[in-house]
Amino acid sequence: MNKISILIPVFNEVNTLQKILEKVENTDFCNLEKEIILIDDGSFDGTKDLYKNLPYKVLYHEKNMGKGAALRTGFKEATGDIVVIQDADLEYEPKDYQELIQLILDDKADVAYGTRLTGVKPSRAFMFHHLLGNKFLTLLTNILYNTTLTDMETCYKAFKRSFLNGIEIKSNRFDFEPEITAKVLKRGARIYELPISYYGREYNEGKKITWKDGFSAIWTLVKYRFTD
Repeated sequence: MNKISILIPVFNEVNTLQKILEKVENTDFCNLEKEIILIDDGSFDGTKDLYKNLPYKVLYHEKNMGKGAALRTGFKEATGDIVVIQDADLEYEPKDYQELIQLILDDKADVAYGTRLTGVKPSRAFMFHHLLGNKFLTLLTNILYNTTLTDMETCYKAFKRSFLNGIEIKSNRFDFEPEITAKVLKRGARIYELPISYYGREYNEGKKITWKDGFSAIWTLVKYRFTD
C-alpha cells in the first residue's frame, strides 16, 4: 500500500476549509502518498471561490444532497489503497488518523474507527441529547450486528480500499454512517477502534446534524440488517 485517498465533503465551510486543509497537508499519513478529493455539495456561502487556489481534485454537486451523497461521489473517484473521511470543519484532528491507518497497514484491520467517547484524548462536552442519541444508536448497532463498537457515528473511518469494492452507498445524508457500518459488518470486516480527539460544534457554529437524522439512522440500521 502506498497511497491514501482523503475524501472531504464540503457544504458552506468558507470559514474552516483552508484551516482543515492546512492540517491535512501537515499530517504525515504514515508516509503514504496523499490524494485529497473535495466534494462540494452545493455550497453557496463563498466556499467555491476558494477552490481556484487549491491544487486538489474538486467534484461538484449542483445542489445540496447530503454527506452520504457527497461521499458516494468521492468513493467513485478515489484511487488510494486506503480511503479515509475528513469533515471540512474543525471538529476532528487529522493527525489522529495515523494510528488508525497503521492498523490497516499492519493487516490487523480492514476498517478502523476513531472513537470520541473513551475520555483518553481531548473531547469537547457533547450536547447531552446528542450523547444519548449516539450511545443508543451504537447500542442498537451492537445488538443488531453482534459487535462491540463504542462510537458508530464517528466521522473518522478508515477503509482498506479493496474491502469497499462492491459496496453501494444508497444513503444521501448522515445515515451514511449506519449504512456503511452495517455493510462492512455484514461482510465480516475486521474493525478496530482507537481513541481520537473531538472539538464538536454547536448549531450556531455550523453543526448540521439534527434529531431527525437519529430516526433515519435507526431505520437504516434495521433495514440493512435484513436487506442489502
